[in-house]
Amino acid sequence: MLLKRTLVFLLCLTSATVFAQDWNKKKCAVVLTYDDALNVHLDQVVPALDSFKLKGTFYLTAAAGPFSKRLPEWKKVAANKHELANHTLFHPCDGSRPGRDFVTADYNLATYSVRRITDEIRMTNTALEALDGKKERTFAYPCGDTQIGGVSYLDGMKGEFVAARGVQSEMVSGKGTNLYTIGSYMINGQTGEELIALVKKAQETNSMIVFLFHGVGGEHSLNVSLQAHRQLLQYLKKNEKQIWTTTFLEAAKHLKGAATAKK
Repeated sequence: MLLKRTLVFLLCLTSATVFAQDWNKKKCAVVLTYDDALNVHLDQVVPALDSFKLKGTFYLTAAAGPFSKRLPEWKKVAANKHELANHTLFHPCDGSRPGRDFVTADYNLATYSVRRITDEIRMTNTALEALDGKKERTFAYPCGDTQIGGVSYLDGMKGEFVAARGVQSEMVSGKGTNLYTIGSYMINGQTGEELIALVKKAQETNSMIVFLFHGVGGEHSLNVSLQAHRQLLQYLKKNEKQIWTTTFLEAAKHLKGAATAKK
């Protein structure tokens, strides 16, 4: 009886250990994403990430000036193993929703056709491939809008993306995750301590957390200070034995592989 209980205990302990190592053999995963192709991403974010040897995912709007006017620099970002990801050509949002006064008539997703948005998304993939030479890509929905006329516009082109990021706040457990609506925490004004608290929650729950940044030290109404951002990076680096800081693409491929292995 004692031997049987000992074996059961060891089996449970082993199972718990394996579960705790589910995120590339670490307690949790952290993905740092940056939207809209801002100058500050090249001027501040990339140097900060590189100083800690951490990798980020940049959701690029191909028609944005800081992208089209600084192509050689973005090419260097990709060469340094950061992810260049698709955030559409013109960043159209649904202007019919509340609080969308900033949406212009030309780029109002409510008046788009599915054909128009998918054509623009494919054009952005082409622009990104010209920089990094890659076929594998992930996508982020502008303003979190996923539909046109009640139809999910990405459904017809899921084969062209490994995964897509949404804007709903959630800790990703990895169980039954829809790879085309992976949630994220939109950051606006949080302190470094608050950002770190989110990571600690991911550690405690053995989850993945995706950060959604826009401005870092300015250039966007949704902004976080350079100091807060740096504090987060310092924590991630200091705790890299427990935290897997990776790109959205690599995290999605890990989730996909884990789901396949369980079948």
